[in-house]
Amino acid sequence: MAEAHAKQHPYHLVDPSPWPIVGSISVFVMAIGLISFMHGASFWLVVPGILGVLYTMLVWWRDVIKEGNEGYHTSVVALGLRYGMVLFIASEVMFFVAWFWAFFDSSLSADSAIQVAKATFTGGHWPPKGIEVFDPWHLPLLNTLILLTSGTTVTWAHHALLHKDRKGLIWGLVCTVLLGLTFTGVQAYEYAHAPFSFGGNIFGATFFMATGFHGFHVIIGTIFLTVCLIRAVKGDFSPNRHFGFEAAAWYWHFVDVVWLFLFFCIYVWGGWGAPIHHG
Repeated sequence: MAEAHAKQHPYHLVDPSPWPIVGSISVFVMAIGLISFMHGASFWLVVPGILGVLYTMLVWWRDVIKEGNEGYHTSVVALGLRYGMVLFIASEVMFFVAWFWAFFDSSLSADSAIQVAKATFTGGHWPPKGIEVFDPWHLPLLNTLILLTSGTTVTWAHHALLHKDRKGLIWGLVCTVLLGLTFTGVQAYEYAHAPFSFGGNIFGATFFMATGFHGFHVIIGTIFLTVCLIRAVKGDFSPNRHFGFEAAAWYWHFVDVVWLFLFFCIYVWGGWGAPIHHG
């Protein structure tokens, strides 16, 4: 009788899970909180949604890790996971294309952008008159070097895993996580000393949306890699079974590449010829 009910296929039919609906509700609550905050409400309205999203990430990843350790992730399932991650990163590429499009549309059509932004000056200038920009060869360059270095450390960790070097895997991930935290700290300092604001001009709006969403992705990637670090310390991952770490590495390299485009297009080219802020 048991043989009749034995699984005769390589697919994983997942058990019913509450986490998709819990995660959807949490994102909705967070969105409502953010909208309310942008209209003058307390930031505490955002906190429940953020906590809900973090909780969903924790328990959902826990279940996926458990399924993988129990042998449900066959070669066919692993291939599906790879395709899913590739499509997810492709959707993220298009997400950032939208912000680059907004920035280039505003900068290359400065006359119309000025009218839309209702600026107090005349003429087609980009950046707008009165805007001081960041020196791209100061903190932005430092963050570029930090992120590029983190790309090499995560690659080091991956190669260490392939060569069964558990110590190298752990230290590579430790370095990558620390570099990700450093990048976030430098960007927070930069934002705190920004010579322009989000509102009042199209330059500030497009700048903060593009770089801010990238910073958010760095935070997500840092959490992703921290989970991989915890798993590596516990003895998870092997040279033949480590897609969770591989997906995190793909995501981190994607974050690296996006930042290079941001650095050259928004910091260097986008602020070309404008007064430099030295505060």
